[in-house]
Amino acid sequence: MRKNRFRTIFSRMMFMQCLTVAIAVLLIGVVLSVIVYAERVGEYGTQLNRYAQNARAGIMSEAGDAKTRLLNLAADNDLFIEYVGEHDRVEAYYAGERWKPFEKLSLSETAYARVKSDANPIGGTMTGYFNRPAFPVLTAYCSVFTDTENGILLVTGDLGPIRGSSGSMILWTLLISAITLIGSGVVSYYTAYRVINPFIEMNHAVKCYSRGDFSTRIPVEGKDEAAELGKSLNEMAEQLRGLEDTRRSFVANVSHELRSPLTSMKGFLEAMQDGTIPEESFPEYIGIVLNETRRMVTLVNDLLDLARIESGTIQIHYEVFDINELIRRTLLTFEARLIENEMEMEVRFAQDQCFVLADSAQIGQVLRNLIDNAIKYSPKGRTLFVSAYSMRKTVYVTVRDNGIGIPQEDVPHVFDRFYKVEKAHTPAPQMGSGLGLSIVKRIIESHGQSITVRSARGRGTQFTFTLERASAMKRVSDGGKRNVS
Repeated sequence: MRKNRFRTIFSRMMFMQCLTVAIAVLLIGVVLSVIVYAERVGEYGTQLNRYAQNARAGIMSEAGDAKTRLLNLAADNDLFIEYVGEHDRVEAYYAGERWKPFEKLSLSETAYARVKSDANPIGGTMTGYFNRPAFPVLTAYCSVFTDTENGILLVTGDLGPIRGSSGSMILWTLLISAITLIGSGVVSYYTAYRVINPFIEMNHAVKCYSRGDFSTRIPVEGKDEAAELGKSLNEMAEQLRGLEDTRRSFVANVSHELRSPLTSMKGFLEAMQDGTIPEESFPEYIGIVLNETRRMVTLVNDLLDLARIESGTIQIHYEVFDINELIRRTLLTFEARLIENEMEMEVRFAQDQCFVLADSAQIGQVLRNLIDNAIKYSPKGRTLFVSAYSMRKTVYVTVRDNGIGIPQEDVPHVFDRFYKVEKAHTPAPQMGSGLGLSIVKRIIESHGQSITVRSARGRGTQFTFTLERASAMKRVSDGGKRNVS
């Protein structure tokens, strides 16, 4: 469990932040300790040099007792002072038993040669030039020149207090590091929690979405990247919920649309089989069954067309053609229905020819669906208007009827699948499946164009869609027929 927990981003962030802080504090503490120690040793060496110069001045002075001055200097400052004269004569001055072992030690030849050959006869400092007792020391030296003899003066001081303070500083550094590590752990936990918690909530929400529960929402705070991702997931959930509602409605509508004619057909056929319907009435009921069959075939074909369009399996074969001519040919196929409904047709073209770049077969289906709806929902004796005109690079095609219209609250939904405004329209015997306008909208959108609807109850309905106007060069080179993709 711990191993898996350590593999989480949360545990990694906490570990890395705490480790970084601990290493940084330790490095800073060690570097500061070294710097302070070196600084204090340098200051102490300078002080020992001053003592050595004072001792040298006392030796070279003829006034007073030089030995007494050296002894007082050593006692007052806790020093060990050596004077090495000619013929390696050694004189020692100190106070305290801890310096007594120094009296039995002699200056090594190497150190003596170093002092003798020093380019700076005034003096300097050195450490570890011969065996010392158990505590660390620092020695300052200088040359002594008198009328009677030449010698070397060495002043040795104890480095123990300085090293002790440096050790105390390291201990304090470790203590501060521990305190800082605890504080950084708390801050890291809070920071990591604030960074990781939104992703934990997103993961929980995504799991809910995968189970089909799209009601879960991610709390969004701030304007950082996690907040933007949360907003996007919330929007996705809202869209998925809408799609799920649409899917359920779609399945319910399809089931209803298929069940109604099947139930009707089954009832008629069973009645004909068991003799409830007399044989002389068979032709009438067979006609009803055929009509229901045709309606089911139309519904299934519309569903297949819509599925192919939405899945993108239907390719758009662009070609240059005359939209006016296509409108004329399409209207001819509705001539019988127009006569049957005693409707007049009014066609207005701004130009004799208007070439567009589109898929003529699919645009023909758009025109058929729009004209079919206009006839279906228009009372007898009304007029159907169809027009086409171009403006710059766009061609506008309009189909308008003088029917009973669509209420304003239903206009935004007319392109939804299976949407029927039965409360606004008196259904004709040829009531459709509610898929025609959905197919129209998706065909137009697949061409990168738009379709709009304007309607008011009792004033008819007008559909207008756009197409890309073909340039003069394409019209001449293609003759209105060439497939351009």
